[in-house]
Amino acid sequence: MPCLNTNSVVIAGRRLPGGRIKLGTWSSRCPGAYLASLSSAAFECLDVCLRDKNLPHATVATVFASKRRHDLSSYVLTDTGTIQGGNAFPGVSRPFGMVKLGPDLENGRDSYSGFQPDGEFTGFSMLHEHGTGGAPKYGVVSQMPVVGDISNPMLGVTATRKHDDVTEVGYYKASLGSGVVVELGATDRAGMFKYRFPKDGTDAQIVVDVSHVLPSYRGQGLGQNYLGGSITVEQDDNMKTRYTGHGTYDNGWNRAAPWSVYFCGYFDSQATWKTFLSKDRKSDEIMMFGSDNATITSSEGRLGAIFAFDGTDITSRVGVSFISTQQACENVDREIPSGTSLETLRNNTRDVWNTEILGKVTSTDKDERKLNQLYTALYFMHLLPQNKTGENPLWKSEEPYYDDIFTFWDTFRCTTSLMHIIHPTAYEEFIRSLIDIFRFEGYVSDARSSFWNGAVQAGSNSDNVLADAYVKGVRGKVNWEDGFAAMVKNAEVTPDNNDDPRDPFGSTKEGRGALPDWLERGYITPRFTRSLTRAVEYSVNDFALHQVAAGLGKMEEAEKYLNRSRNWRNQWNPNLEALGFRGFLGPRDENSGAWLNHDPLDCGGCYWGDLLYQGLSWEYSFNAHHDLSHLIDLAGGNDTFRDRLDKTFEPGQYAGNDQFGHTIFNPGNEPSFGTPYLYNFAGRPDLSIERSRFIARKYFKPTPDGLPGNSDAGAMESWLLWSMLGMYPLTGQTTFLIVAPWFSDLTIHLGEGKTLQIIATGVDEANKSWHVQSLKVNGKPWTRSWVTWGDVFAEGGTMEFELGREAKEWATGPLPPTPASEGYRPLPPVEFPDKHVGQGPLPPPSSEGQDDTELRAIYIAIGASVTGLTILSGIVLLGMWLLARRKKHTAQTMGSFVDDVLGTASRPRVIERLFQQRPLLQQGEQELSERSSTGSSSPEPGEPYRDVVRE
Repeated sequence: MPCLNTNSVVIAGRRLPGGRIKLGTWSSRCPGAYLASLSSAAFECLDVCLRDKNLPHATVATVFASKRRHDLSSYVLTDTGTIQGGNAFPGVSRPFGMVKLGPDLENGRDSYSGFQPDGEFTGFSMLHEHGTGGAPKYGVVSQMPVVGDISNPMLGVTATRKHDDVTEVGYYKASLGSGVVVELGATDRAGMFKYRFPKDGTDAQIVVDVSHVLPSYRGQGLGQNYLGGSITVEQDDNMKTRYTGHGTYDNGWNRAAPWSVYFCGYFDSQATWKTFLSKDRKSDEIMMFGSDNATITSSEGRLGAIFAFDGTDITSRVGVSFISTQQACENVDREIPSGTSLETLRNNTRDVWNTEILGKVTSTDKDERKLNQLYTALYFMHLLPQNKTGENPLWKSEEPYYDDIFTFWDTFRCTTSLMHIIHPTAYEEFIRSLIDIFRFEGYVSDARSSFWNGAVQAGSNSDNVLADAYVKGVRGKVNWEDGFAAMVKNAEVTPDNNDDPRDPFGSTKEGRGALPDWLERGYITPRFTRSLTRAVEYSVNDFALHQVAAGLGKMEEAEKYLNRSRNWRNQWNPNLEALGFRGFLGPRDENSGAWLNHDPLDCGGCYWGDLLYQGLSWEYSFNAHHDLSHLIDLAGGNDTFRDRLDKTFEPGQYAGNDQFGHTIFNPGNEPSFGTPYLYNFAGRPDLSIERSRFIARKYFKPTPDGLPGNSDAGAMESWLLWSMLGMYPLTGQTTFLIVAPWFSDLTIHLGEGKTLQIIATGVDEANKSWHVQSLKVNGKPWTRSWVTWGDVFAEGGTMEFELGREAKEWATGPLPPTPASEGYRPLPPVEFPDKHVGQGPLPPPSSEGQDDTELRAIYIAIGASVTGLTILSGIVLLGMWLLARRKKHTAQTMGSFVDDVLGTASRPRVIERLFQQRPLLQQGEQELSERSSTGSSSPEPGEPYRDVVRE
């Protein structure tokens, strides 16, 4: 590989020192200041140029350290989570890319992403999922290199692995036992295969089998089926070979209806070819095999083509589309034009990842393991969903279209809220896509793949995702009236039964299958499977509706769904006992409603046909995060609640989870994601830090076996990322629980020039120096164990931590809000302008009338009186309200008025936070007035949550 011609490289308006970079001369000819600005292509040249034993090691280290700081994709370890059940996809993809080009291997077990560490290669295909469970999906539009004669392409077209595969961002290489080396690269909708066949004179052949899919061996009836297709082979004027066609398939983890994918493939070399057709779709008996038929179409048999080449180095470019072969050809011609090198493709893909995703989070920290974990998690979190805008065959729309949503049950807790922060543009498109699916399909499902809804594991958790977007200000081109209508459809209309053998009593395709009980009884009986899981999740879903209804000014609906969000309490059996604790979620008799006996530490198979799905009653009993104050009361109060949490993480308390020390807590499943952070609600954020840090250090590693369970489309990786940032999101609310960051400095680039800077002194992982000693938010001392979206994300901000080895009682302020608990009521909703996409300033309310001003002033005054700004401040602010009322001040004028009276340094930012958070005040205005008159201030640390007034 020749060295870079630096005459063509300009950095900051200056050209690099002339000529080519000579061996051993880099340090003197290109000062270190240039290094951080070089493109990845330039660094690829340096990889070669620096292989000179005479170049000082210090210079090499400096160059490569600078390269890594620039090329963040070099920290990504793309084999992480590929074995031991992680099911991660190690092939080539761009962020949200439709094409995921990678290997397909079989070893008698399900290959969810195509990859297996053992077994035999059956092909290299264009479409895959990432980190999923259930059953494999895709593994279609495949090529398979074969050495030697092929008498029947339906039999034994496989190969062993000769060396370990090589995988990195933008590149994949496999060395086959046949001697063939396969290299892969990809764009959003096209891919490149580069083959190097042995130079021993044997035939070099490539099989294109249209019937190729990833099979399933689990016996659940979820295996994919090939239903027919077509292939056409032709040669251009330069004798280059092209093939086009389509395949139709169904089923997979979401039990999809038939769908078709179209392909357009080019070879850069002249080839001879044979097409083939089998007797039927299940048969390996050949009916047609030869070069007489350039086109074969069949809905009966397997079909494809074999291409034979004289040379040993073969390159193929393939495009795919869900619309037509013409669009597939357009995709590959546009994204990988003839003459594109694999190296160029690799570098371009790395640049896309660096620009769109990885570069959104930066740090000067030099701990390579932490940087590996950070950027690897960011990478895997953004493989799904897939952006198929312009590729939807079901309807034409001006809206974006995203597919392969696996699944909101997995991703609503951590993933979607982080996607909003990292890529707000794609996030808004995603929200618009969900609402458009509702317009044309009738439901926004919990999951979707190949243009088909399903599968719903419990609640309608798209509601949570939509609410989270709404309360954090996503507006843009989102039609929120339609969005709320989609949520109401989930909440009020029972979907048709789709006859899924896993759950014969209700729909698993979309909506809430157990609605009849929920609407009639306010709880769910065991006549509907997964009843306890559904009860908790339906409550969370209904709270999501409350949030959006309140924001849209639909106060009757808001009150209705707030009340329904408390129905999880109807499932709380105060007499159930386990490990010395009383009161858990429990089943109720279908006929009488009486409590049924249940062991909180036994969920049967914890699967589709059981009372609970992938979690115990003990675990789900913590999950009403919107109503934690009431939950703490039911659990026995603050101290008992903390004891329950402690028991959850204590080894040896549960017969299962042997890989996790027999703890009740299961880091490999999503129901327990938030549990380590709930100590914040009980006044012990130090224990939230201890638990979450132990889990992250123990069960997450930057290695092939580095995930505690399925990645679940990046859900596991996003949980780790929030831990590293030092926060945990409460979906559907604007609250983020604070723990402690992993890095001495971290900058999140929020767009429009805004950043959140997270700074920590005293970070020392080896000595467990991770306890918060003090915290400043936006330069001011902070005594709450939570922040809101408005505090640090909407406009950016700073969080400055001082960390140490010993726990310190720093969070003496109000505990986190639990807005569905009685005695709390929301403030008037925030109005965001249409242009607001969750990344801009809060606008002032309308100047028409004075209601907003009065309410703001009243609540600020109440907050001032009760939460420690002193009674005098409250009196001053009430006086301001009276004057504002008289003068009909707008809220914007009110802000200036506060500046005049108290000074700009004292201007309370709480105005924005109150309106954005819509927190709920305790016990009504009468009690607040009584507390004010007695001079009550902030509670002491550890005081029960129910006695704390939220700002």
